[in-house]
Amino acid sequence: MARQNLLSTRTVSYLELIGNGRAHRVPAYQRDYSWTEEQWEDLWLDLEGLRQNEESQHYMGAVVEEGRTDREFMVIDGQQRLATLSLLALAVIARLHALADAGIASDENRARARELRSRFIGERDPASLVESSRLVLNHTDNAFYQDYLVALREPLNPRGLPGSNRLLWDCFRYFRRKLGAVVELESDGQKLAELLSQTAARQLLFILITVDDDVNAYTVFETLNARGLELTTTDLLKNFLFSRLRTSADLEALERRWGALVATVGQAEFPTFLRYHLLCEQPRVRKERLFKMMRERVSSPEEVFALLQALEQRAVLFAALQDPNHGFWAELGEVRASIRELQLYRVQQMMPLLFAAWERFPAHDFLRLLKLVSIISFRYTVIGRLNTHPLEPAYHAGAKEILTGKAATPAQVFALLRPLIYVEDDDFRARFAAFSLNGGASSSRLAKYILARLEHDASGRACDPETDPASIEHVLPQNPSEEWEAVFPRGLWERSIYRLGNLALLETSANRRVGNAVYAAKRAAYGASVYELTRRISEHAPEEWTYDLLEDRQRRMAVRAVHIWRSDLDQAEN
Repeated sequence: MARQNLLSTRTVSYLELIGNGRAHRVPAYQRDYSWTEEQWEDLWLDLEGLRQNEESQHYMGAVVEEGRTDREFMVIDGQQRLATLSLLALAVIARLHALADAGIASDENRARARELRSRFIGERDPASLVESSRLVLNHTDNAFYQDYLVALREPLNPRGLPGSNRLLWDCFRYFRRKLGAVVELESDGQKLAELLSQTAARQLLFILITVDDDVNAYTVFETLNARGLELTTTDLLKNFLFSRLRTSADLEALERRWGALVATVGQAEFPTFLRYHLLCEQPRVRKERLFKMMRERVSSPEEVFALLQALEQRAVLFAALQDPNHGFWAELGEVRASIRELQLYRVQQMMPLLFAAWERFPAHDFLRLLKLVSIISFRYTVIGRLNTHPLEPAYHAGAKEILTGKAATPAQVFALLRPLIYVEDDDFRARFAAFSLNGGASSSRLAKYILARLEHDASGRACDPETDPASIEHVLPQNPSEEWEAVFPRGLWERSIYRLGNLALLETSANRRVGNAVYAAKRAAYGASVYELTRRISEHAPEEWTYDLLEDRQRRMAVRAVHIWRSDLDQAEN
C-alpha cells in the first residue's frame, strides 16, 4: 500500500502549542531571526488589548510543522512568532526575579518564575536535572538564545553581537522595558504572571498545521506562503535543499556555498535566475512551480550538490549580463554596448540562450550572438511591441540546440530563431515608421538612444547616447502655444507629440532658447545645429511643420533603421 502523507489542522492556544512537553525545533538551515520593533510593537498592542478584555481572542496566523515524534516537531513556518513569544515569556520571568530580588513577595514571585519557566521555556528532567528547551532555534541563533536569553545572562558586548543575535537581545529588552512601564505590572507579580499564563497563553490562538514529512510540510507552506517577513521563495527553496542533507559536513558546505551563490545573483533575483537556468532544459517554467520542480528533481545529497554546482557555473554570468561595468567583462569590453541596450529594452528572456552560448561558443561567437539578441529584442519587443510569450520557448530551443551540439555557430542559431521571433525588414520598417514613445524618463532614454544611432549612421560622427550632451527636442512642443493649434489641433497633437519623426537631437542651450516657440524660430536653431539629422529638418520643412512632414520624416528614419538594426548574420538585402 502506498504511503500517505497525513495532515491535521486545528486551532490551538499558545499554551496548547508550547505546552504538554512538546519541543519545537527550527531546522538548522532556516532563516535567522528577523523581526524588529515594528512587529514587537504590534504584538504588545495586541496583548494590551486582550488584557483589557479577558473574553476576547486574537489569531496569530498559521504555524506549519512536521511531526517527527509525538513530542518533537520541526518548525517550517512560524519560527519568528514562536521565538518572539518565548522572549516575551523570558522578559516576564526576568521581571519576576527582579521583584523577588527587590524583596517584593520574594517567595511567591520566585515560585511564579519557576512555574512559568517550566511551562513556557523548558523543564528539568527529574533524573538528570538537565533542562530541555521547548524551542530550539537555527544554527546562527540557538547558541545565543540558550546560553544568554534562556539563562537570563547579559552578553558582555551587546553591540558586537551578530545581526540576528542582536535582534533577539533587543526584543528581550524591548519587552522588559514595556513590562516595567505599565503601572499595573510594575510591582504586582500576580498580574505580571497572568499576562503570560492567561493573556498570552490562552487568548492568543494559532492555526496549527501538522504533517508527517518534510516535503508535505513545505508543500503546505508554499500554499499558505505568507506576507511580511515570512520566508521568500529563495528561503523556501534553500530550506528544502538543506532538508535533503543529513551530515553536519554537508550542511556546512552547502551553507557556505549557498550564501556565496545568493550573494552573487541577489536574494530577490534568485528565483528568476533559477527559472532561466531550468529554461535551458525545458520550454516553459513558471515561477510558481519552481519549488515543485525542485522537489521532483532533487532528493539525494548528490543531487543537491549537482544542482548547486550547475547554478554556481552560471551565477556570475547572470549577474554580469545585468551590469555592463561588471569585472567579468574586463577582457571582453565589446559586450558592454549590447548589455546596455538589453538593459534599456528591459528584456531578460534571452538568458538561457546566453548561458548556453557562453559555455559552448568561443568569445567572438558569444559576442556575435549577444549582438543578435539585442537586435532581435529591438525589432521584436521595442519597436514591434509584440506578444512576449513566444520569446522564452524560442530562446529555450536555441539554448538546447547549442547545448546538444546541433547548433555550433551563431548563424545556425539565427536560422532557428529567425522564423520564430525575428521581425523581418518590411514589417520592421512599417512598425518603425508608425512607432510612438510613451513619454516619461525611460522613454527619453530610449528616444536619445534611437536618435543617436540614426545620427551616427547619417553623419558618420560618433554619437554615444550615454555621453553625448544633446537634449531631446520636440519639434511640435509638448506644451504648444495657440499658434500651433491651426496646424495641430488637440487630437492630432496627442498623436504626434511622441512620434520619433517629431523628435530631434539639439544642443541644450538652443533647446532652452527655442522652447515652445513657433516653428519659424525653431527652424533657424535647427539649421545651425551640429547634428546632421536635425539640420535636415529645416531643409525638409522650410516653411512650416505639419503632420504629413512628420510622417515623411519618420518613414525616412525607418528606412535607415532597417540596416542599422540588422545582424551581420542576416545577409539579405533591404
